[in-house]
Amino acid sequence: MTQVTAPTENMDRVIKKKKWTPRRILLLVALFLFLTFVIYVWANSGSSKLKVDKNKITMAVIKKDVFQEFIAIDGTVQPIKTVYLDIVEGGRVEKKYMDDGKPVKAGDTILKLSNTTLQIDYINREAQLLGMMNERQNTKINKGQTEVNNLNDLAEIEFQMKQAEMIYLRNEKLIQDSMVSSEEYLQSKNNYEFQQKRYELAQLSLQRNQNLMNERLGLLNQSITRMERNIDLSKSTLSNLYVIAPIDGLLSTLRAEVGESKDAGENIGQIDDLNGFKVRASIDEHYISRIFSGLKAEFDINGKTYALIVKKVYPEVQNGEFEVDLEFDGQVPDGIRRGQTLQIRLQLSDQVQALLVPRGGFYQNTGGNWIFVINDDETVAEKRDIRLGRQNPRYYEILEGLQPNEKVIVSSYANYEEVDELILK
Repeated sequence: MTQVTAPTENMDRVIKKKKWTPRRILLLVALFLFLTFVIYVWANSGSSKLKVDKNKITMAVIKKDVFQEFIAIDGTVQPIKTVYLDIVEGGRVEKKYMDDGKPVKAGDTILKLSNTTLQIDYINREAQLLGMMNERQNTKINKGQTEVNNLNDLAEIEFQMKQAEMIYLRNEKLIQDSMVSSEEYLQSKNNYEFQQKRYELAQLSLQRNQNLMNERLGLLNQSITRMERNIDLSKSTLSNLYVIAPIDGLLSTLRAEVGESKDAGENIGQIDDLNGFKVRASIDEHYISRIFSGLKAEFDINGKTYALIVKKVYPEVQNGEFEVDLEFDGQVPDGIRRGQTLQIRLQLSDQVQALLVPRGGFYQNTGGNWIFVINDDETVAEKRDIRLGRQNPRYYEILEGLQPNEKVIVSSYANYEEVDELILK
């Protein structure tokens, strides 16, 4: 007979299934976070906003005013004219007649050089010239003596020719009367013809000797003239051993000491003309195509504005800059000094009416393509596209996007690039 066991109390209880398992909780939390993110993105998909303290921004008002494109440059005051002192002939500094920083007059001797080679060359040339002049003098004396001797010989021959002629003419008459022999007649005739020939040859010899002497003297004169020119050149070369002031002015620099050797062409100093001033300025090569003679500029000093004008442009670019010379256009400031630095406004355009926004840090972040415009009660600033034109150190020219009297933020946008609206507080 089979025995039946009665069920226990635990076997009769029903186990209930758990509703909030850890997995379900995690899923719900993840879903909640996802929905929150979606709602946030949807709420902010139209525009992004950022709260900003008014005290940390710079505001400006758009205005219509006179605009002129110019660049700010630094210029250095220089003498209107500077003459550089270069050594023409090298040598050793023998004597200094003055030091730098002293005023000089044109023609003043500044220093003297010595050059043994040039001095010996000059002495040799003088000796050669003296020798040629002595030779010319001796040639003239010889020419005179030779001419006298030749003329004496010619006179003697002429006398003998006339004597022979007289005898010949007498015998020519006597032979007709048979008073002289034919032999005597022929002898007198031949002697007369011989003396004639001798006289002609003597005349020719005298003329040739004169021509040779004259030619010799001509060559000597030419040699002496050339030598005199060489002497003058050599004398001029020796005079170059003296450094002479070419103009009145200030000997601002002199780099030479007694006993020092200087090479030909070496620069040893300069003289500044004190009758006026100019301004030398360096400009960024970006502007080289826009700078030319005649451009106007101005600067302020002691509460007054003075005008300048570009006189010369140096096209050579060094270290990204080129140089210009400007001269005063009108009054020159009292007390201006060589080496003084001036802050110059170089004008690149004429004055025109334009809509202007002050320069500020916003440009570095926007490139001038957009700006934050502030509402009337200064509570909100909205991003707006704009277009800028020319600029100067103070303003940008506005071409599109803004109107007069609107307020904008011109300080840096370093933290606002991705923001469309600023809440001002």
